[in-house]
Amino acid sequence: MMPAPLRSRFALAAVAGVLILAGCSQGGAPAPSAAQQQAQARDAQAARDLDTYRQLLRIHNDQMAASMGEDIVQRYPGSAAAKEVQQTLPEVEKRWKENSEKARLAALWQYGVAPMAGGTQSTAAIYDSQPADVHVRLVLRRHTSWGQSVFLFNDGHGGFVCKGECTVAAKFDDKPHAIKAYAPSTGEPALMIRDDKGFIALLEKAKKISLPVTLQDGEKKVELVYEVGGFVPDKWQPLPKKAGRK
Repeated sequence: MMPAPLRSRFALAAVAGVLILAGCSQGGAPAPSAAQQQAQARDAQAARDLDTYRQLLRIHNDQMAASMGEDIVQRYPGSAAAKEVQQTLPEVEKRWKENSEKARLAALWQYGVAPMAGGTQSTAAIYDSQPADVHVRLVLRRHTSWGQSVFLFNDGHGGFVCKGECTVAAKFDDKPHAIKAYAPSTGEPALMIRDDKGFIALLEKAKKISLPVTLQDGEKKVELVYEVGGFVPDKWQPLPKKAGRK
């Protein structure tokens, strides 16, 4: 059995140890407040979002990079992440808008090759963008027997008012250019462009074409607007001449 004086010394030493540990705990760094914890979590999330933004830039995904970049700038204003994003975001947004507009314009055109009246035809066609209640196709056609032609084709409102040969006061990117046209004698709801080569040459350089015409249905006057900037000449396939044709 431990003598009483020795037990007293051990007890005092234990108490002293407890007091020392208590003093260390009280003198250490205080636990972060709720606001500090939120700020730390916010910074960590901003860093993760920034890393995602960098990855999207590396794989050239401008659409998602623009969306992520805008979100970082709005959610973490003044942060290091937002400042880094703002160095590249304007160019990314500009590039994405330009490419998406190119894709939209290209999608307006339809190309095809198909049998037609004893031959084969290759077409490039686009519907008018305005007015919204009229759907008239502008068609570029190559046919193995008939050669090349350009015409308007009215799907739903009959033909066009054009006696003999008429003049269409066309505009190519708002620059006036009179176009000679005629209605086919066979009665199709079409308006044929007299100078197909000249029209195509102007079309290939234009972004927008305006064609004011009068529809037979109620003799309604409309200005057809075609956004032709997405035309790809290589997709409008050339065709071989019909055998025996010179």
